[in-house]
Amino acid sequence: MLHRHLNHQQYTLAALDDVIDRGKREDWAQLRAVALEDRVLMEKILHVALAHAGDVYAQRYHFWRHYAEDHLRVA
Repeated sequence: MLHRHLNHQQYTLAALDDVIDRGKREDWAQLRAVALEDRVLMEKILHVALAHAGDVYAQRYHFWRHYAEDHLRVA
């Protein structure tokens, strides 16, 4: 996914926030595939998602929070 305000394609916290907020299904599938192989990335996803935990309308972030929590708990 090309990030509108970033000049790289690394999964930094800002890039993760962008993928979760603006990403399409393909972007999410790619993020999921990489995150399943990288515990640190899964922790970063959780960190980004938790920043939006207070917003009941931030459904994308709630999805990723639950996804990351479930996979970190199992691992």
